[in-house]
Amino acid sequence: MKKKLYLIIGALLIGFLGLKLYQHFSGPKEISDLEVIAYHYNGKGYVGSSTCMECHRGIYETHLNTAHYNTSIFATLENIKGSFKEGENLVSLLDAEIRMVSKKGEPVQHAQIKYGNRRTFDWTMDITIGSGLKGQSYLSNQPDGLFQLQASYFVPADTWINSPNYTNRLNPLRPVNDQCLKCHVTFAKNPDDAINSNQYDISKIVLGVDCEKCHGPAEKHVRFQKNWNGVSKDSSLVKLSSLTRQQSLDLCASCHSGLRNNQTQNPFKFLPGDTLVNFSKNYNSLRPSTNLDVHGNQYGLLTSSKCFAESTQMDCITCHDPHKNQRNDHLYFNNKCVGCHNTNKKHCTIPASKMKENGSNCIQCHMPVIPSKNMQVQLSKLENSTPVGVRTHNIAIYPESAAQE
Repeated sequence: MKKKLYLIIGALLIGFLGLKLYQHFSGPKEISDLEVIAYHYNGKGYVGSSTCMECHRGIYETHLNTAHYNTSIFATLENIKGSFKEGENLVSLLDAEIRMVSKKGEPVQHAQIKYGNRRTFDWTMDITIGSGLKGQSYLSNQPDGLFQLQASYFVPADTWINSPNYTNRLNPLRPVNDQCLKCHVTFAKNPDDAINSNQYDISKIVLGVDCEKCHGPAEKHVRFQKNWNGVSKDSSLVKLSSLTRQQSLDLCASCHSGLRNNQTQNPFKFLPGDTLVNFSKNYNSLRPSTNLDVHGNQYGLLTSSKCFAESTQMDCITCHDPHKNQRNDHLYFNNKCVGCHNTNKKHCTIPASKMKENGSNCIQCHMPVIPSKNMQVQLSKLENSTPVGVRTHNIAIYPESAAQE
């Protein structure tokens, strides 16, 4: 009986080894049904985050709800938040009116000069920029390139507005280049490696900030896993846990460090694991941290914080899970604070009654929402500007008034 059992086990082992040897020598096969959206400058292919769903469904489905994933999408009447109803679809400028209308089922910005020949212009709304938490702006793919349209939507006021930094007259449309796109899409490629060009094939833009923005182009990985049925590992994608602290910070800082200058390489050439200063320098790198605006430079604000300076490991993903929408999850972020600031050490000095009134919300006091000096929008009164509130990442002790959101 034992001899028969040994023979069966031996046969199974031989069969398993034979299968592994066959797979090894036959090598990965071409997967013909895998669609590559775009190719990186290094030749690696982007296949889109929906391809990741087959093996990583849980992570994929939670990522769909993040602001990162939703920061750009092809515009439709359904995903544009502003109203197209007559009377609610208007931005009135000093010399023109812009109306949001539907033409042949597609969203269009229709502008008309108020005086003289009352000339009209129609611009297609092709790409929606912004997750819709604060607002949305829109890009139009014209024969001479990609442009930002003059009318945007502002969520807090539930109204159409003049896009930030446009004057209150009808302006020439603003060209959109890599410096604008790099933080709202995973990948876009200009012809001839031209950094300041606004020429794109929008069918080959990988929209949203998705899996491949942080892990690198996934074509090789997907082909490998489909061929081996997930039984073998490969190193073609970047694991965030494999990065050094600075590499991890650089990955986030490529978008969250404000304006950048001294651009020596195309920003879309930057990949996870690269050194950011080899591509560009921070515009505010020599300025005091107290002068940093809350809009855009979360990296500069965080690295100015005492929490960061006194830690050897703290980086962005210490507190943020990029796979989940954690906005307004005060309990989650409080637990992150308490993880380092043990409550037994009496770090907080405000009275218990005020702490209770505040909901024991560490973030509201130590990372309050502050009006941005750089990000301001024009509402009904065109001569006035309304600052957009942004949560600061300079973790500090603020006046009590700053915590009143």
